[in-house]
Amino acid sequence: MGKTKKVGSTGRFGARYGSTIRKRVREIEDKSKAIYKCPVCYMRTLKRSGLGIWECSKCGEKLTGGAWEPNTSAGRSITRRVTRIAEGLKEE
Repeated sequence: MGKTKKVGSTGRFGARYGSTIRKRVREIEDKSKAIYKCPVCYMRTLKRSGLGIWECSKCGEKLTGGAWEPNTSAGRSITRRVTRIAEGLKEE
């Protein structure tokens, strides 16, 4: 099916649904189909196996994360806060 340089995977929609929606779909599909770095073995082998489920093909680790990418912005901010609180407790 249609996959061109400009529209990528959304070429299958043709001229339907409007350009903005097709751009959003393309961004989401690009994020979900990308390969990410595994937080356990640090290899670029982490792939999405289901909605919010990420699996490393090297070490076999299964992780939960965001629907489209393994680390969401909300998850990163919470991790930072927890780390900061833990460091504060160590100093006392």
